[in-house]
Amino acid sequence: MHDRGLAFDLSRLVGRRGALGLFGGAVLVGAVGCSTNEEPPATTGQPAAGQEEIPDETAGPYPGDGSNGPNALSQSGVVREDIRSSFGSGSGVAEGVPLVLELNVVNAAGAAVYLWHCDREGRYSMYSEGVTEENYLRGVQEAGADGRVRFTTIFPGAYAGRWPHIHFEVYASLAEATAASDSVKTTQLAFPAEVCAEVYTTSGYEQSAANLQGSSLEDDNVFSDGYSAQLATLTGDATNGYTATLDVRV
Repeated sequence: MHDRGLAFDLSRLVGRRGALGLFGGAVLVGAVGCSTNEEPPATTGQPAAGQEEIPDETAGPYPGDGSNGPNALSQSGVVREDIRSSFGSGSGVAEGVPLVLELNVVNAAGAAVYLWHCDREGRYSMYSEGVTEENYLRGVQEAGADGRVRFTTIFPGAYAGRWPHIHFEVYASLAEATAASDSVKTTQLAFPAEVCAEVYTTSGYEQSAANLQGSSLEDDNVFSDGYSAQLATLTGDATNGYTATLDVRV
């Protein structure tokens, strides 16, 4: 007797259609079992690097927006690009390494930015001893259709307990900024360590150089929890000045 194989035996047991069904099932199972297709990697829902929203930060004790004493936003002349000199009744001019700051407020055409920072001695106009009658290093700019604002200023000093930084508030419109309405975002930007070290070798920044030695971004009470969305990109040098840029997602 000749062995006609498993297919013949199955055909006798379940008929031709049943046999084909069984073999078809076996082939399908084999194909699935041997598949090398991999599932696509799961997405985390986190923004790509450099695209995260800038975090909310404290305005600090010297905002000059009416929330803690004096209000520069209500004064005529606060809307300006060059913030190195005082305006109105003030006559002082802040000296230091030139800095052009360009902020790109993403998806916020028509927004306005109020910006302020300390001078090279670490003093805040309107608050610190010796400059209470000045309002330099404070100003407002309205974003264009591309969301960009530009300020001409100086590189800020470093005072004890803080990493070199600039404060700013984003408002929905210029009218809301100059009315000191509620801001959309209050935050701060930081500067790279190597640039700070270079600037602080120049005349007038001697105390800043000493203060920088005892601080770091990682230990700063604002930036220690992360600063990737707040660290400005700088080009230039301490002799001719710098341009700082930062994308601001609110």
